[in-house]
Amino acid sequence: MKMYLGLTKRNLLVYFKDKQSVIFSLLTSIIVFALYLLFLKSTFVSAINDVLDHAPALRQMISAGDLDTLTGIILLTGIIGSAMITVPFNCLQTVVNDRENSVDRDILATPVKRWQIVLAYFSASALSAILMNGTILAIGLIALRVNGDLHLGAVGVLKAYLVVALGCLSATALFMMIVPFFRSASACGAFFGILSAVAGFVIGAYIPISQFSGNVQTICNLFPASHVTILLRNALLNGILTHIDGSIGGIDNGAFVSSIRDIFTFRASMFGRTLEPGVMCLYVICIFAVSLVLMSVLYSKRYKK
Repeated sequence: MKMYLGLTKRNLLVYFKDKQSVIFSLLTSIIVFALYLLFLKSTFVSAINDVLDHAPALRQMISAGDLDTLTGIILLTGIIGSAMITVPFNCLQTVVNDRENSVDRDILATPVKRWQIVLAYFSASALSAILMNGTILAIGLIALRVNGDLHLGAVGVLKAYLVVALGCLSATALFMMIVPFFRSASACGAFFGILSAVAGFVIGAYIPISQFSGNVQTICNLFPASHVTILLRNALLNGILTHIDGSIGGIDNGAFVSSIRDIFTFRASMFGRTLEPGVMCLYVICIFAVSLVLMSVLYSKRYKK
C-alpha cells in the first residue's frame, strides 16, 4: 500500500503544481459563467416568465429574490456539471505526459504492481476532481447564500456532495479508457478543447435538454454526466421549489413548479421513457462499474506490451 499511496501522492502533486493545467481544467466552467452573465440569465428568466405569463396572479406571490435564487442555482448546477467533465479529463493528462516522457516505463521498471499503477492514476485524478468540484460547490453555495435564502438543509448539501463525488468517479473511470489512445500532450489538449466546447450542451448548461428533440435528448442522456447534472439539480433545487410552491399556496395545484421541473429537466428522458432519480443513479453506477472493468482490461494489455 505504501507504493500505491506514494504513486497517488506523486500524481496529485504533479497535477496541482501545474497551475496552468488547473486553470484550464476550469475553462468550461468559466465560459458557462461568462455566458450566463451575458446571455443565459436572460434566457432562463425568459423561460420562467413564459410560465408566469399563463398565470399573472402568481407574479405577486413569488418574490423576485426567490426567482434570482432559482436562476442562480440553475447556473451553479451548469457550472459544476461542466466541471465534472472537464476537470477529471484534465487531471488524467498526467497519464499522457508520463507516456510522452517515458516516465511510465520508469515506473514499470520498479517493483510496483501493475494494478497499483493503474489505481494510483485513477485515485489521484478522481480525488483531484472531487476536491476541485467540491470547492466550486462550496464557493457557489456561499455566494448564493449571501444574496438570499437557498432553502437548502444539511441533507440537501450532503446529497449534492455525494452526487459530485459520484460524477467525478464515473467521469474519471470513463476517461481512463480514452487517454491511453493519446500519444502526445498536444493531441490530448486538442481533444480537451473539443470536449470543453461540447460539455455544456450535453448536460444542458447552455440550453435545457428538454428543449431538444426526443432523439437528441436520448443521445445527451446516454452520457452519465447528464444524469449526474440532473441529480445535482434535484438535490439543490428541490428546497427552493418547495418554498415557492408553499408561497403560491396551492392555488395552481403545483402547476408552476411542475412546469419549471419540465423546462429545466429534472428527469432524464431516454428512448421515449422518463427516468426517475433512483434509476438515473443506478445508470451512472452501472456505467462506472463497467468502465472500471474495461479500464482494468485495457491497461493490463497495454502494460504487457
